Amino acid sequence: MQILRVAWAAAGAAVCLLVVMWVHSHFLEEGQLAAGTCEIVTLDRDSSQPRRTIARQTARCACKRGQIAGTMRARPACVDARIVRTRQWCEMRPCLEDEGCDLLVNRSGWTCTQPGGRVKTTTAL
Repeated sequence: MQILRVAWAAAGAAVCLLVVMWVHSHFLEEGQLAAGTCEIVTLDRDSSQPRRTIARQTARCACKRGQIAGTMRARPACVDARIVRTRQWCEMRPCLEDEGCDLLVNRSGWTCTQPGGRVKTTTAL
């Protein structure tokens, strides 16, 4: 009787695994992102100027309805579209936890200030 229970449990687990694999293969094609996720596609750094590094990155996002590609905790993320429309960049929490966020005067981006005084400036295209 014990062996029969183990066999049924193993069969149930195998069927569940097959269903999950089937759903994944039919709804997520290879290279397709899950809803609400982002990935960095390109990252270019230019350190030719002293004391200054210019970095440009391109991200690919699959955002849910009402969201748009943005930045959260210094990583690409899907954020509320209202934040981008109103250019209230600091509302998406783009800086790391120990950094302070300030909008640029013309609201074209934001700065993240580290405790030691180092400033990272980000401009939105």
